[in-house]
Amino acid sequence: MRKIIMLGLVATLMACGSAKVRETSPEDIVNGPEGVKGSIGSPETDPTTNTSSTPVYLYSNEIRMSALMNFMASDDLQGRDSGSDGIEKAASYIEESFEENNIRPYFESFRDTLANFKPTSYNVVGWIPGNDPELKDEFIVIGAHYDHIGIVNSTNGDAIANGANDNASGTSTVMELARYFGNAKTNKRSLIFALFSAEERGLMGSWHLAKKLKESNLNLYTMLNFEMTGVPMVGKDYFLYITGYDKSNLAEVSNEHAGENLIGLLPTAQELNLFQRSDNYPFHEVFGVPAHTYCTFDFTNFDHYHGVDDEPQIMDFDHMAEVVNRIIPVIEGITNAAEQEVITN
Repeated sequence: MRKIIMLGLVATLMACGSAKVRETSPEDIVNGPEGVKGSIGSPETDPTTNTSSTPVYLYSNEIRMSALMNFMASDDLQGRDSGSDGIEKAASYIEESFEENNIRPYFESFRDTLANFKPTSYNVVGWIPGNDPELKDEFIVIGAHYDHIGIVNSTNGDAIANGANDNASGTSTVMELARYFGNAKTNKRSLIFALFSAEERGLMGSWHLAKKLKESNLNLYTMLNFEMTGVPMVGKDYFLYITGYDKSNLAEVSNEHAGENLIGLLPTAQELNLFQRSDNYPFHEVFGVPAHTYCTFDFTNFDHYHGVDDEPQIMDFDHMAEVVNRIIPVIEGITNAAEQEVITN
């Protein structure tokens, strides 16, 4: 999450300990692109969200999340700085996943070159047409940034800021959602899946795409962004929060479709104005539609922000799979409702 007000962050993190997360042992890890081809097996039990005829294997699980995260946040990608060789590998990996899961390039190719940033950097943008003859002309953008800050000052001999929670976690969430909808094809409205570059340099990827889509007269309904979803929140009676909670009724609509108190209000997110600090914000500004970020970083559960120790081994892959599986009925409900339910307050 770009340049969170550091004074508030440090003060809060110094006062609170990290949440206990599951450290993945080497035998659990499935490395590289081969790890996410096709089905890697089903969850041990059907997710509670599986109330339809959708095959269980389309839902996420710990093994899939392990595979995605241990590639996206690996040392080989050198911290995924925008314009680097490392983020080039990440872009190719996302493209391969999109192709395998029936996601179409939204433009001529999956790569959309940023017009507002150098060195050359790309958003990776795919889409699934809606299956309703009328609603398909309305679009929902589902996004996350896949860049990070690259090589930093060395700590204990490590200078690679791997960016597992920030934001390989959100990227993996979007990739799993794309896999689900690309195969389930349950969306009446059209879905755009966008992985943004140069978020860490000023939200440049999302500003570029929002303006480009606006110039093409895209009929955008809402933008749903995912950031820092790698570890669960501490002591909350809800599972995720959204930034800009009071700017629309998205939390209420999400909870209705989820059938539970899935989304809550995190006061610290309001105090630090996180609404303007991630890739939802350009879409809110350019289109004037509801645009929010879903997140589980609560300022008490993660103390490795922009550090070299933001590694996949400290992520909770069970939790990450649960984020995907519990948000699927929310997106299905929003995309398939007869009328637009999410409205700006």
